Amino acid sequence: MNKNLLAGILLSAATIANAQDDAVKYANSITPEDLKKHLVIIASDSLEGRDTGSPGQKKAAEYVSKYYKQFGLQPAATAADGSKSYLQKYTLYKRSYGDVYVKAGGKKFEFNKDFYLNGLLTVPEEISANVVLAGFGIEDQAYSDYKNLDVKDKSVIIFEGEPKSADGKYLLSGTTEKSKWGATVGWQNKVKLAREKGAKYVFIITDKTGDDLDKEIRQRAAMARRFSAPTLKPVQENPNNIAAFGVSQDLGAKILNTSVAKLAKSRESIEKSGKALTKNPTGSVSMKVERISETIDTENVAAFMEGSDKKEEVLVISAHLDHIGISPNGEINNGADDDGSGTVSLLEIAEAFSKAKAEGKGPRRSILFLNVTGEEKGLFGSEYYSENPLYPLKNTIADLNIDMIGRVDEAHKNDHKYVYLIGSDKLSSKLHEISEEANKKYVNFKLDYTFNDPKDPNRFYYRSDHYNFAKVGVPVIFYFTGVHEDYHKPGDDVEKILFDKQSSIVKLVFHTAWELVNRDERILVDSNKE
Repeated sequence: MNKNLLAGILLSAATIANAQDDAVKYANSITPEDLKKHLVIIASDSLEGRDTGSPGQKKAAEYVSKYYKQFGLQPAATAADGSKSYLQKYTLYKRSYGDVYVKAGGKKFEFNKDFYLNGLLTVPEEISANVVLAGFGIEDQAYSDYKNLDVKDKSVIIFEGEPKSADGKYLLSGTTEKSKWGATVGWQNKVKLAREKGAKYVFIITDKTGDDLDKEIRQRAAMARRFSAPTLKPVQENPNNIAAFGVSQDLGAKILNTSVAKLAKSRESIEKSGKALTKNPTGSVSMKVERISETIDTENVAAFMEGSDKKEEVLVISAHLDHIGISPNGEINNGADDDGSGTVSLLEIAEAFSKAKAEGKGPRRSILFLNVTGEEKGLFGSEYYSENPLYPLKNTIADLNIDMIGRVDEAHKNDHKYVYLIGSDKLSSKLHEISEEANKKYVNFKLDYTFNDPKDPNRFYYRSDHYNFAKVGVPVIFYFTGVHEDYHKPGDDVEKILFDKQSSIVKLVFHTAWELVNRDERILVDSNKE
């Protein structure tokens, strides 16, 4: 063999070995003790669950920014005054219910306690309306509650469901099968009909009472939260009038100036005779349904480490900084695992790379450490970044995203040496290969690809911040250890984090990142899997 060729081979092998030794040296600076040191602050009660835009979330942003500065990382965003900042600020827009009530029979009834709302409705100032009982609010060939009833410019109150005879069969179908009036969306059919008849508002008396009524109101309130979800752009609401008040039997009786017992007799009369009411009780009601606009000012934290000869290419390492805040009962959801574990992992990886750079072993490609917010609200921080990137997405080689790596799930309670990897092969076969090799060389964990399956019913691939990179063609890996019993609950505390396990996963991310930023060739986007 040619001596020069042999010398070249030996030199190359030595260079690779030295690089691997360097990687191990700096990876070993990632310790369980340091992870815990940061997490006891990030997941402390004083940050009150780090709800998006809250003072606690902003304290967390200040904390990580302070350490990024200490590690020598550059602020990557630009403040309003043109100065450089670690904070990439953005605004979320929200429409929600304000003052909402119903008054009847001299009493004021509470929203989501005595009644709920189906659909989107706005009544900005209190109004009063005349109300008439329109039976079940049905118009059909065989039966009509509106045959001799004028509801123009009035409001109607109707019974839930559809009339049923004593033998258990429905009047309209003659069988035990419901018609379109009693189906899940039957209320919408009833509201549309009432509006066509000229009615102003619709009140539907629920069949449920007691605990069943309380449960229904809670469920309906939860479903209605979609009308209060934040967005990245100002909300323009266009209520389509397909909305109804769901009211208790007591409130229904108060509206009609009658008793619950007499109201029940009106219903029984229809079901017994198979005919609409000939005398329709009337009453009156006052109501207000206020919709208010809010803004939530929040910020991603973006810290940049410039590379050497390939500095135009950027690796993003991400985690979400915020959590769900305080529960309605006052309990704090500290989110130690979700995603305090990812937040402090970024600090440890940043410190390891800063030590390497300080000793002349800095990355060839640049690295952006990105702590996003708004993840729990809808992946908004990463979406904002993908639409307003601080570095061109065409130069972004990959996103390594860490979200919940501090606990174990039920499937692995007897074997803690695992991590779920999601997305590693979706866009780049080389990224997947590098990840596998890094694990084999340095960590030797079980890499579980259960949730990488496109048929995964949990759809975790679409549920964390990496997805906003993947959807614009940036290869990703999502590191995750699964959902546990304290997910989105007050029990997600520091005391339950397995720091030894977590530190091994953080080292895996570091070694994968080390290879990505130091290899000669940029990884290619060579696949497009679901």
